[in-house]
Amino acid sequence: MAPEQCQAAPATFLQTPGLKKIPPYWYPYTTMAKMRWLDREILEVVSTEFRDRSMEYYRYALESGVTTINGKVAKPDTVIRNGDRIENVVHRHEPPVTSSPVKVLLQDDERGFIVIDKPGSIPVHASGRYFRHSLVEILKNEFGYKKVYTINRLDRLTSGLMIIPLSSECAQAMSKEFMAGTVRKEYVARCRGKFPADELTCEEPLLTVDRQMGLNIVHPEGKPAQTIFKLIRYDENTNTSVIRCQPLTGRSHQIRVHLQFLGFPIANDPIYSETKIWGPNLGRGGVDVVPSEERSAPAPPPHLHSEISPESLSDKITEVENIDPAVDKPKLLPRETGHDIGMGSPVPLSAEAVGIITRLRNMKDEDEDWSRWRDVVFRAKGALVPKGLPQVPLPPQNRRKRGGPSQVDEASKDTINIAVNDKVKSSETGEECSTPEGDPSLQFSTEEALARLPNMQTPPKQQRDNEPNTTDTGKTETLYCPECYLPLHPDPKPERLYIFLHALRYTTSLGSFETEMPEWTAEGWEWDQSWQTTYDIGLEVL
Repeated sequence: MAPEQCQAAPATFLQTPGLKKIPPYWYPYTTMAKMRWLDREILEVVSTEFRDRSMEYYRYALESGVTTINGKVAKPDTVIRNGDRIENVVHRHEPPVTSSPVKVLLQDDERGFIVIDKPGSIPVHASGRYFRHSLVEILKNEFGYKKVYTINRLDRLTSGLMIIPLSSECAQAMSKEFMAGTVRKEYVARCRGKFPADELTCEEPLLTVDRQMGLNIVHPEGKPAQTIFKLIRYDENTNTSVIRCQPLTGRSHQIRVHLQFLGFPIANDPIYSETKIWGPNLGRGGVDVVPSEERSAPAPPPHLHSEISPESLSDKITEVENIDPAVDKPKLLPRETGHDIGMGSPVPLSAEAVGIITRLRNMKDEDEDWSRWRDVVFRAKGALVPKGLPQVPLPPQNRRKRGGPSQVDEASKDTINIAVNDKVKSSETGEECSTPEGDPSLQFSTEEALARLPNMQTPPKQQRDNEPNTTDTGKTETLYCPECYLPLHPDPKPERLYIFLHALRYTTSLGSFETEMPEWTAEGWEWDQSWQTTYDIGLEVL
């Protein structure tokens, strides 16, 4: 559901050492139904595609009327059909990115392209929670390029060189070169351990098995992949090696997964070099691929256990609708049972792969202070309904765009208000009706909701990292967003926003282009490894 351009006001950046942040903002956007969504209820789709908010919040938002399908309000049980146009309004809380700037190394106006050096932490395209902090939007809004064509991409955590056409003609020519495999790509990385002195080639096939977490593994059903590695230097002080990497194919996370398979994962990779996820072997030699149906319901840490968990819907339905669970068991959505793991995988997952994905999700939740398990403040509020967003009538079906921002009246572009009890159209009858306030038995008073928060917090950030507990609003110790009631969490450390992988040189028909070597390739270079050490010690204790 990634938009193409932003309709909201220009970004205002917040200054934090090492970080670049923007305040949250309301944003309307549109997408067409994807194949994997067809014939599924929208609540199931939303809760499996996104994990930023709790299950209960997603139902609350849908019941409020913030989502429409083909111009009519969608309810949680609305089924998505082929050709449906889905429009939504969200309050975007974009994660911070590095304050290191994007650098334009070369601009060739005659041939219509630029060469840039992308810092780690910035995604190339808008996706998930990122929009204004994506490379495409930065080049448009901060550099003034009206149109850029990103024919290849780097991972969000990867830094380095990209060749970006400014014309469709250059983009078509470059796309053909990338597809033909004639572009020579060279990367540098710093990996764990002492890498062999001789050149090493890995040809293991790669497969994406979890779209939400972006997890890739070596799998016999994967796509062919080939990477050549060569040692540059071994640093005994950190037991790491700086290596040169030449990918001959362009699979997602190719260098990262191939290095992990060989037993030399990138030293600070939060996914593929984390013992908390993979165990002491760190995924060397790959994982088991024998399919398993074993799943378990997600569970919060002990201090967040609650009889009215925001991550469970069935118990609330049973209570409100007086359903006898012994006779009529309420329908459990995949996210409630853990069966959302593997839904997006092209192959059945093994028990080991399921465990890895579960631990990866838990680590992400922990990094964000388990915010979706603390997602309760909205219960004290009225229903959300978009107001002041007059929509342009739907175009004919064969002229509808696949996605992007919702078309709104120019006068209302910069102002997106949220109101209660506005008149909306029912998705079933098409008639105007008042949006429900929500069942009173599920609503807290403001005092009740706030009273629960002290029992639903992780230890303050400053107690864990000896740093101020700042949130994405730029304030200290704010518990939740006053506009969308999102539980807030501390900012990440700047050094955890990138990995030791850098695109150093590309050679194409346009020429050979390269960046400077990143600072972490210097001989004897050291960095803060305390977060990794903590995880390792914790596992040894267990």
